[in-house]
Amino acid sequence: MDSTKPVAIIGAGLSGLSLALALHHQNIPSVLYETQAAPLDIGGAIMLSPNALRILDRLNVLTPVEPRGYKFEKSYFNSGDELVDVFEFGSAEQYGYTGLRVYRYELINVLLDLVAKAGIRIEYGKKFDHIIGETGQSVTWQFADGSEGSAPLLVGADGIHSRVRQYLYPDLVAKFTNMVGITAAVPTVQLQVEDYPLPATIMNRKQGAFVIAPQQADGSEVLIGKQFRFTGPEPDREGWKKLTSDKKWAVDFLRQGHEDFPVIVERATSSVPEEKVNVWPFYLLPKLDTWASEKHARVVILGDAAHAIPPTAGQGVNQAFEDIYILAGVLGKLGSESKNGADERMKTALKNWQNGRQGRIDKVLQLNDQINQRRMPSEENIEFQPFDLGWLYAADFDEMIEEYA
Repeated sequence: MDSTKPVAIIGAGLSGLSLALALHHQNIPSVLYETQAAPLDIGGAIMLSPNALRILDRLNVLTPVEPRGYKFEKSYFNSGDELVDVFEFGSAEQYGYTGLRVYRYELINVLLDLVAKAGIRIEYGKKFDHIIGETGQSVTWQFADGSEGSAPLLVGADGIHSRVRQYLYPDLVAKFTNMVGITAAVPTVQLQVEDYPLPATIMNRKQGAFVIAPQQADGSEVLIGKQFRFTGPEPDREGWKKLTSDKKWAVDFLRQGHEDFPVIVERATSSVPEEKVNVWPFYLLPKLDTWASEKHARVVILGDAAHAIPPTAGQGVNQAFEDIYILAGVLGKLGSESKNGADERMKTALKNWQNGRQGRIDKVLQLNDQINQRRMPSEENIEFQPFDLGWLYAADFDEMIEEYA
């Protein structure tokens, strides 16, 4: 790949911005193209585990973002007021990092600042439309405004509804799971407790699960949330617009059935500002055969565009960071070779990257299943063994880069 010409990155969200930084650390230039007219300011907080924090640390992102988030090491699962399970989300002693819960926009702002300092260009209001063609050296595409672009590589970091993915899979549409996450942010003092272990998932046979998770650096705020199940077909664009603009129904849903939970849930939902409510539909993708265009491998997808991971183990965004760091490292190893066979080496390296990443994602999905099984209501008092999470939190990504390149 010609590393003197910038890689094109479609999408200036967490994956796109972090990929641009990771490429910069490999001395590979890039340009970001974002559909929106301004930087993204969306969503609530995300949970970052040691595998992702190690990557952010190497990209010089962790130092400025860490003071903006809430540190924690364990997540608790309760049945009523009874503790039934503990899930380790980080450990400074064992993995070098605790877990970190931080608002998505805070992390985006830090990434934007570092991207600007690195001199990486972002073009806003540029909606990717379609690929025109690719050769062994470059790919050409068109934007919705009719303008065109060309680069040695185009990376789709444009999310679950990726337009770049349509080039690889024209007929594939992300499948709506009929599940929607309803969350809100409320002051921690509203809970009126001091010794309740948080973050907590409080399970109930009738109502499902209610989540309470501290955020802000001082834990002065908590996310509260439940999952809402849709019946019938997925709402159309106007339907989603209505559901996400008038959120009284979402507040009512959060309060529904509070009498079946410990009193902390009633207090948590006693005052919920509609402007603090988020509505997140969940989508899934089938396992994809390829994350890169097969003929010349000049178009690549990653993150949610390539794999959608349910939120059970909190690994969606963490796995996206793994995607970008390893991809940038592999591209850095390939360098600017122009000799015979360089194109084939590029294709082989990208296939190795995909296979390696898919292997870890498969293990995350298995972990999700294990967690779900442990959280299912049971009449039996089963004693579970602690999870072995070293493979997830202490992975050697540089070793993977050496293996794949």
